[in-house]
Amino acid sequence: MKQKYWVAFSSIEQLDSTFVQRLYNYYGDIEAAFNCSKKDFDNIDGLNVKKAETFLRLRDKIDLDKTFEEVEKRGVNILSFDNDKYPRMLRQIYNPPMVLYYKGDLLSCNLDRTVAFVGSRRASSNGKDSVKSIISDFRGTDICIVSGLAEGIDATSHRSAIENNLKTIGVIASGFDFKYPSSNKDLYEKLENGCGAVVTEYYPTFEPIKFRFPQRNRIVTGLSYGTVVGEAALKSGALISANLTLEQGRELMCIPGSINNKNTEGVYKLLKNGATMVTSGEDVLNALNWEVTPSPKPSPVGRGSSFTLSPEYSSILEIISIESKGFDELQSATGMGTDELLKTLTMMEMEGLIEQTDGDRYKKVG
Repeated sequence: MKQKYWVAFSSIEQLDSTFVQRLYNYYGDIEAAFNCSKKDFDNIDGLNVKKAETFLRLRDKIDLDKTFEEVEKRGVNILSFDNDKYPRMLRQIYNPPMVLYYKGDLLSCNLDRTVAFVGSRRASSNGKDSVKSIISDFRGTDICIVSGLAEGIDATSHRSAIENNLKTIGVIASGFDFKYPSSNKDLYEKLENGCGAVVTEYYPTFEPIKFRFPQRNRIVTGLSYGTVVGEAALKSGALISANLTLEQGRELMCIPGSINNKNTEGVYKLLKNGATMVTSGEDVLNALNWEVTPSPKPSPVGRGSSFTLSPEYSSILEIISIESKGFDELQSATGMGTDELLKTLTMMEMEGLIEQTDGDRYKKVG
């Protein structure tokens, strides 16, 4: 079985995908590549001799069957580079991962309709709301959302996809023995159990070390036809993803935000350099030249075609139509008593008209 040789290569932390790819391309067979001879090294273009010597030193210490069984017993699926089901878009990048480990149902995701969303881990409410709004426009389609399962824009993207019945792929920077960050454990479980898939190139025991996150980003963008940048500081992982998107010949899109937000400085730099500005799902579809017809969004509870808003509801919705407002601001603007306003806000939340954010602030839904 050839798979155990792919897994054995990936279990050596000192190697990278480009090294394995060069050996595989030279021999044309992964078993032959694993059992390579030192005398051939001079004939292999671009081979890192130091890594080759390291590989030869470590190769004989690997128990092929045990290394493979360690993956199987964890319930991790394996998709090697030579498999016909390996993602077509990912295969086209400069240094594709030679093995994809995954949990969930990766092959049920439409890999011909993939969009990556990336951005700051410390995203503003406005940034997260913008991502939610754009992803909600895809409801009723087979578009698949790809992101990195980090906090901030990543987590918002995955959760929004799930809320809108879209498949989503989370690409992680470690093996499956780790769930990082721990705050996203529920997302791991949802993606692994029906909402998409969690994917990594790393053997299960590999830790989420800092240098692996930028490496992970090339898979996020490589799986995708285009990348949407939510928020990004001038020095950020999101800008690394943006550059990778361009290097890979994919569509780069950016969501504009507040000019006073440090996390939008990178976004405006990208826009000035020619990235496509997007403020809606339709903008994304146009940028990617996709003809996709979303099904109508469901109306909030209690809002049928004949539904009429009360004066109190209309007043509050008008006040928060531009930006969220705190309770005290709403009370001052409406002149309503504390009990009356609390009751009204509660009813509006129940009916899906507003939602609470950042403590006591309220924003309009939809």
